[in-house]
Amino acid sequence: MRSFSPADQFLFGLMNASLLFTIAYWILGFDRQFATGFAIEDGPVEYGTALMLFVSALVLAWQALRQFRAGHALAGACLTLYALIFVFGTGEEISWGQRILGLETPDYLREQNAQEEITLHNLMVGGKQLTKTLFGSGLTIAILLYLLALPGLYGKAALVTRLADKLAVPVPGWRHGIMGVGASVVMLVVDIPRQWEVYELVFSLLTVSIFLAPANTATFGRDDAT
Repeated sequence: MRSFSPADQFLFGLMNASLLFTIAYWILGFDRQFATGFAIEDGPVEYGTALMLFVSALVLAWQALRQFRAGHALAGACLTLYALIFVFGTGEEISWGQRILGLETPDYLREQNAQEEITLHNLMVGGKQLTKTLFGSGLTIAILLYLLALPGLYGKAALVTRLADKLAVPVPGWRHGIMGVGASVVMLVVDIPRQWEVYELVFSLLTVSIFLAPANTATFGRDDAT
């Protein structure tokens, strides 16, 4: 069994620590301290998530550049698209720097945004918050399928393997799926304000780990993934 790479030791260590801190705050009944300290808005968890999403985007952009240089235009284009999605996620996580820069929310967004911020995921559509529809449970299920179903099918189902390689989809390893399930179980058991901020942090750390060393490493022209 391969040992974790130094990068994974760091990333998984942060994931485990974040989940253990959440459980400890919950067990000790420190709900207010958790919500106004560890997981406070514009605090370490939220900014950590934004940072890791941006790092994920940088890793994908680096992979895209390598694909373009190797003459794999489709793979490079797909990876560029994935990188842009993570740049978008980074911006949304910190409200596009609104509070950092002291920007005022435009009136038309203030009226339609549940948190009166410069974000899209908090927009109200049809009386429902977009984050609870498009970015809610459906996205969580899709992420878990990515973490669990794709590793199980890759290399076994020919169609899935061809599509993943052709579209340069970084395939998670089983360690990522196990961590994803573990984090989901913690979130289902724990009941503490702003716990989902930690969930987002864990998944942002997972994406960095996956993109640095995907299970389909041969697709990305690397032989040293661990």
